[in-house]
Parts: sequence; C-alpha cells; structure tokens
Amino acid sequence: MSAAEIAFWLAGATVVYAYGGYPLCVGLLAGFRPRPPRSGEARPSVSLIVPAYNEAAWLSAKLENSLTLDYPGDRLEVLVVSSGSTDGTDDIARRYASRGVRTIVQAERAGKEAAMHLAARHARGEILVFTDANAMLNREALCLMVRWFADPEVGCVSGEKRIAGDRGESAGQGEGAYWRYESVLKRLDSTVGSTMGAPGELCAVRSALVTPRETDNIIEDFVLSMRVVEAGYRIVHEPGASATEEACERFEDVFERRARIAAGGFQSIWRLRSLLDPRHGLVCWQYISHRVLRWGVVPLLLPLLLVLNWTLTSARPIYSVMLAAQVAFVGAAIAGWCLRRTSLGRLRVLSMPFFFSAANAAVLVGGARLVTGRQSVLWKRTRP
Repeated sequence: MSAAEIAFWLAGATVVYAYGGYPLCVGLLAGFRPRPPRSGEARPSVSLIVPAYNEAAWLSAKLENSLTLDYPGDRLEVLVVSSGSTDGTDDIARRYASRGVRTIVQAERAGKEAAMHLAARHARGEILVFTDANAMLNREALCLMVRWFADPEVGCVSGEKRIAGDRGESAGQGEGAYWRYESVLKRLDSTVGSTMGAPGELCAVRSALVTPRETDNIIEDFVLSMRVVEAGYRIVHEPGASATEEACERFEDVFERRARIAAGGFQSIWRLRSLLDPRHGLVCWQYISHRVLRWGVVPLLLPLLLVLNWTLTSARPIYSVMLAAQVAFVGAAIAGWCLRRTSLGRLRVLSMPFFFSAANAAVLVGGARLVTGRQSVLWKRTRP
C-alpha cells in the first residue's frame, strides 16, 4: 500500500472508531464488566444555583419550576446569581424572596464561571446543583441525582439534557438527535467508570469539590465536572433527571453554540491534559475516545479523508465507491442546508448529515477563534 492509502485507512478508522467503535467497545465493557455506583436514600442539603444574565423571559418559569421540585423544603435552597443583567432579571428574582429564593447581584457581567463560583461561596448546601435559567427540570430530578452521593467515589452527577419541540430549522432537529446519541454514550460511560463531563443544564457536585482555579474557561461546566474526575472521583449519569430546553430556531444559533463549545473543547484538552496520562487507566481511554478525538482530531481528518479519497480513485475500485459515498453524504448535508427552513429539511436523511457536517465545521471555526483570541468567555445568546 502507498503512503496515501495508509493515511486514508488510518484516518477513516479513527473517524469510525470515534463515533461507532468506541460506543461499541464501551457497550461491551458495560455488559461484561459493569461497575455501577452505589445509591442510597439520604437527603443531603442541596443548593440549586441558577446563573442568570438577562433571563427575564425565562426566570419566572424557572423559579416556579424549581420551587415545585420533589425535595424536602428544609433541605433545599434556591440561589439566583444575576450577572450584569439589564432587563429586569434582578427584580424578578427578588420577587421570590418571600418563597425562600436568595438573590446575589453582580453589578458587572463577569461570565458564567465567575457567577457559579460566587454562588458556591455563598451556598449552604452539601450538594451544589447548577442549572441554566431556560432549562426546566422534571419534578423528581433532585431526588434521583442525590442518591448517588451515597457512594463516596461519586463526586458529580450529570443530568440528561433534552431538546423539546420540533420547531426551527433542520440543524435543531439534528442537534436533538445528537443529544440522544450522547445520552446513550454517557450512560455506558457511567456504567463502566465515569461519564466524561456534565452539562451545564443540570449538574450536581459535592460542594467541597468546587474549587475555583481558572476564571476564563470557555466551557466552564465541562471543566468544573472534569476537575472532579481529575481529583479521583466519578461522574455518574442519571438519565431520570432531565433538563429540557427548546430547540434553537436558526442554524446560525446552532453553529455559534457549536463553535463556542469547540473553542472550549480545545482549551479544555490542554487544561485537563493530566487526564491524558495512561496512569489514569480507564479514565484516560474514555477521555481520549469520547472527547479528545471528537473535539481535536476527527474534524481535521474529515476534509483530509475526502482529499485522500479523491487522489486514490485510480488506485483501486473500492476508492471510487468510497468517494461516491462521501460525496453522497456531503450532498445530503448541502441539501439539508438548502432545505433547512422546510419540512423536507427535517428528514433525518438530510438533517443528520447537515448537523454532523456543520458541527465539525464549527470545530474548525472555534479552534481558529481560540488561537486568534477572538473567543470570549461570555456567552452570546443563541436561544429562541
């Protein structure tokens, strides 16, 4: 085989492993050698923390949702941190003071991570539950999550992010399918070792493990949860605890969010580089397979695969067949883009290739922003 053929097959194998091979391997491991955490019935004190920036449109619904959660009232506090809000968010939060909601106001917007750590310093709970203002929790979420802290090896519990509704462009449909795929993978990761990160929509952490280090993490929720793994604890995924948010209506919103996550992904690979040490054993394998390959390797390999495949079409017939398959996939993605505002664009045969291609293109954009210093730690609003 020529060098180009070797490169092609290695690149192809890496892409297939990242999205198909690793889930298969971890699924087999979960079936034959599971290591489930222990659960208990204890009800530790919980601080439900809602970082907020200009959340007037969502905050009332969020606080009503939070105050009706199935958890002992004397063991639960709800804490809102309003960071530089200018739309009345502060006033809405203060109206709930009579119902036990505490409000902390930051005069200037300093980013979500700063708000989270400020809240952690004022929180009274043994367990800190971080949740976004536009994410609505199911009633039993807290009870289901805290039971896993009966296991001393568990330092963090991840809830399940869900995308609601079928409105919006086809990228939103693809994003919903992606999160369902991610949910399955997180459950498998959790069964054999540790889930690789927790979503900001719903994440519970032992308060003693929330220690501020950097103040400029782009995907602060992921880094905060993975610091728990770095410290030797497990993250457990609890699929019964859900945080539901509306799908983004526009492709531009989805792309912007994916680019930000990508920039943060590259940043976190460096900041969490200790997890690349093989001495971490299973965690090292999980982290590389589930995160590093997806964020730092596969997006670079996809265009390389297409170029290599093009140059190899005259070598063997198999390369012509594979090139045709790649071109068909790209064609479906382009069709998904062109039809994204129509009902046809929501068909999975178009929306999935469209979202997959857009998400990997966003990785390249996010990486470029990080390198050039153009990615802010402040969130840009991209929700409906």
